[in-house]
Amino acid sequence: PDRSLTRLADDLTLKDVSIDAEHVIIQWGDGMTCRYPFRYLRLQCGCAGCVEEMTGRQLLAPSSVPDDILIVDQMLVGRYAMAFMFTDGHSTGIYPLKDLHKMSQFDAVLCEGG
Repeated sequence: PDRSLTRLADDLTLKDVSIDAEHVIIQWGDGMTCRYPFRYLRLQCGCAGCVEEMTGRQLLAPSSVPDDILIVDQMLVGRYAMAFMFTDGHSTGIYPLKDLHKMSQFDAVLCEGG
């Protein structure tokens, strides 16, 4: 069997998702644990209200997102994505697991293990 497919499937398995005072903490199936800052996730929202659908142009002004924004709830969307409820009332964004896992490569997201 193609091990790269198995590896990818393992990477996108969620073992646990929790929220602390400043981060969403995701424990991935590959043993990696990542801490995603709330404001960073809010700025990554790809919903139609935040990103123009046809051009991909950013509609959300970063200056409109408070530094102290919080995530008050999270939920799994099917088996492929997460959704978050932010204190600014925003909750329409869907964050595909593959995108969340990719974010682990960026400085804003702190990861260990894996």
